[in-house]
Amino acid sequence: MPENNDLSRRDLLKAAGAVTAVASALPSLQTAKAAGEPVRYGMIGTGSRGTYLLKHLKNIENGKCVALCDINPEHLKHGVDTIGGNPRTYSDYHQLLEQKDIDAVFVITPLFVHFPLTRDVLLAGKHVFCEKCLVFKPEEVHALTSLVQDHPKQILQTGLQRRYSYFYQTVKDMVDKGILGNVHHIHAQWHRNMINKPSSLWTMKPGGEKNIDNWRVYRSMSGGLTAELTSHQVDVSDWMFGSKPEFVMGLGSLDMLKDGRDVYDNIQLIYKYPNGQKLTYSSISTNQFLPYFNGNRPEMGEIIMGTDGTVEITVGDDVHPPIAWWYREPPKTTTVTSAADKNKPFVAGATMVASGGANGPIPLNTPDLAFTGNEGFFTREAKFARRWLTAKGVMVQEESRNPVDVELESFFNSCRDGVKPRAGLEVGMADAVAVILSNMAMDEGRKVYFNEIDKMGLDTKKLTTQAPGKPVHNIGG
Repeated sequence: MPENNDLSRRDLLKAAGAVTAVASALPSLQTAKAAGEPVRYGMIGTGSRGTYLLKHLKNIENGKCVALCDINPEHLKHGVDTIGGNPRTYSDYHQLLEQKDIDAVFVITPLFVHFPLTRDVLLAGKHVFCEKCLVFKPEEVHALTSLVQDHPKQILQTGLQRRYSYFYQTVKDMVDKGILGNVHHIHAQWHRNMINKPSSLWTMKPGGEKNIDNWRVYRSMSGGLTAELTSHQVDVSDWMFGSKPEFVMGLGSLDMLKDGRDVYDNIQLIYKYPNGQKLTYSSISTNQFLPYFNGNRPEMGEIIMGTDGTVEITVGDDVHPPIAWWYREPPKTTTVTSAADKNKPFVAGATMVASGGANGPIPLNTPDLAFTGNEGFFTREAKFARRWLTAKGVMVQEESRNPVDVELESFFNSCRDGVKPRAGLEVGMADAVAVILSNMAMDEGRKVYFNEIDKMGLDTKKLTTQAPGKPVHNIGG
């Protein structure tokens, strides 16, 4: 953000004052008037992430952008240019929320104001899509949970797009059906090289903590790597294991990017789930190598390991397609060498396996490569050929639709039909709690139990009854 805009986090805090409406005067829930009519939406926050979503929203037919809001005029203009269609523009989000023709609102702002804006959208009687993480502080966990329960007809969805990926859904189905056996371990990483390949989003800009563009690198506004990266992958782990963690322990430090930031530049975490299941996690800022997929992809991915098989998986991006490789474990055997046989090597207590290592990889195929039994000869042979070429790495896997498009379209369908989102309150809040407690575990150097959140930040009255115009945080005085 240019210095001459004279915008700071204090400006954003002031802009996040509470809506003055009381419960008796709340506007009725906005709904699309007819089944074929698109859901009319507004967006608060048209910076890097907001503009990215607008590029996708432009091609989503069941939603229509009618309003945009940002405190930065350049960001606002960029948002308008991206979505097209001449939406109304605002610098004060309260004015956007007053518009009666808006059914739903996207909250795509810095993390530390996710809760106050989401709260005000709900109080204005509108559906809300809030980017992860849903909340920033423990007291906001309880306040938002209570508020959503008081507004059961309104949809709340959070931005965890892996939940909307065909490949991730397929792997979840494999886990649930026991195809991978008993799944006890998941490893995930998101590594970047901020030394050789800095990201503009994470680079310190002039103005330090006063410049809102630096929000990701200060604890007063950000959850650091845990919120921005780990959140996606701990959600995958929760999903695959089908439960929340029992506790988390970890180590975080600031070793290389010493430019005034106070968030960690590398973190390592271990999550313990029920039944002995574990997620091990790593995020560093000095190397982007990913030891999955034969080293062909950088940065991010997950390994899901069961007694009968393993899946390596990563989501696609604007450059790379998604990948999901399945490795089968060697077959079970009960043949054990005898200690009395002096002519053969002996490993005490070991079960000797006839075959070699894990079999694979077997790429998971998209629906267009599945056999229905109704194919003609040439179609069947073409599918065999494509599956073989994919297995050899000659062809790449492609989801039929980008998960971001699917999650956005799904949100609008939920707004119209009242269908519970895949990434609704329960999923989004579990993810946010994991981020809060993971940072606490690293800061305090201890094992943090997830049930500790139940007794943290219970005084939520001030968050739901904020006086008009008063800042919702007191960060920085």
